[in-house]
Amino acid sequence: MKGLMLLRIAVAVILLTHSVFGIFNNGINDFGNLYLNQIGFAPFGVFLAWSIKLSHIAAAVLLLLNKYVEPAGFVTIFILVMGIILVHFQEGWFVVGGGRNGVEYNFLLICVLLAVMFPDGLQKKN
Repeated sequence: MKGLMLLRIAVAVILLTHSVFGIFNNGINDFGNLYLNQIGFAPFGVFLAWSIKLSHIAAAVLLLLNKYVEPAGFVTIFILVMGIILVHFQEGWFVVGGGRNGVEYNFLLICVLLAVMFPDGLQKKN
């Protein structure tokens, strides 16, 4: 179980840093205006970008508290899958090295979240 705690903390740190820095460097607004609005989400791109980042912060807090891990994980996985579909898939597999901005990082985060959400697999609960 200590390994799961480490994974929960690691994912929480990743979600927090990925979101909090965007609050202070205008990254969230840029993502909304310069990307989401441009691919068809206008005029809701900035709202959607803020919703994504705030959900990451909420999920991180819940993971740190070990509360509502499954709902937090499902929401985060949905966002990561949409990121794969809308952003990363066209760039291929590799984040760096064999490519740039690919799906491998999101894939890893999804697998870690699933492991945290279902530490015993998908067995029936008694």
